[in-house]
Amino acid sequence: MPKNSPAPRSVILASTSRYRRELLQRLGLAFDVVAPEVDETPLPGEAPCDLAWRLALAKARAVARQHPDALVIGSDQVADLGGQPLGKPGTHERAAAQLRAMSGQPVVFHTAVAVACQASGFEQADLAPVHVRFRALQGDEIERYLRAEQPYDCAGSAKSEGLGIALLEAIDSDDPTALIGLPLIRTCRLLRAAGVVLP
Repeated sequence: MPKNSPAPRSVILASTSRYRRELLQRLGLAFDVVAPEVDETPLPGEAPCDLAWRLALAKARAVARQHPDALVIGSDQVADLGGQPLGKPGTHERAAAQLRAMSGQPVVFHTAVAVACQASGFEQADLAPVHVRFRALQGDEIERYLRAEQPYDCAGSAKSEGLGIALLEAIDSDDPTALIGLPLIRTCRLLRAAGVVLP
């Protein structure tokens, strides 16, 4: 490294999601994880894509305020069923209700990612929509899936990297990891823009 080159900034993932942590590890970057303190309640009339975008930025900004010299990655995913946002169900009953509502329907999973650094003033965000069509699901299929996968921390209850893939007819996306929770193609683009050297 030339003498006058600044030291690379540390990277922080502003998330408690194990899925996002596992995805970011694919890039071979050293990073820390810090839980963002952000209220994820939708605003009145807020579109699902706007909610995902706002929360990704809010998470990145919240942790960047605590760690001003770091590059902070924030992300959020909101399932969109006919314009209605579906978040993490939290319970078996809510997960079953979500899957019954999505049965046979097209759903868009909006996954937003933001990168912020308070010291440099860098802030950019991007959104990766994933268009999914669910099969017509029977009640016993939903129950078997939920008992096996317990996807109560996944937006829309659809854990596509596991058994949830069996619930789907089709997935259309230009950023394959977006549905799991972090769009790595867009994340790489933002990190490069912030000065991170990636292969």
